[in-house]
Amino acid sequence: MSRRRGVMSDRLKEEIAKELGFYDTVQKEGWGGIKARDAGNMVKRAVEMAEQQLLRDKS
Repeated sequence: MSRRRGVMSDRLKEEIAKELGFYDTVQKEGWGGIKARDAGNMVKRAVEMAEQQLLRDKS
């Protein structure tokens, strides 16, 4: 079974992790060290950012 390629860039993931306050965990333990709730919040924030960008692009 192959692994899926990530949709978010590393830079975006790091930016969101810093914003949400768990980037220190990522630095110490890698992405596998974050809590499922943090991962979910990261995805939620990425979706919000994408929606905001779409709205800006429509204007």
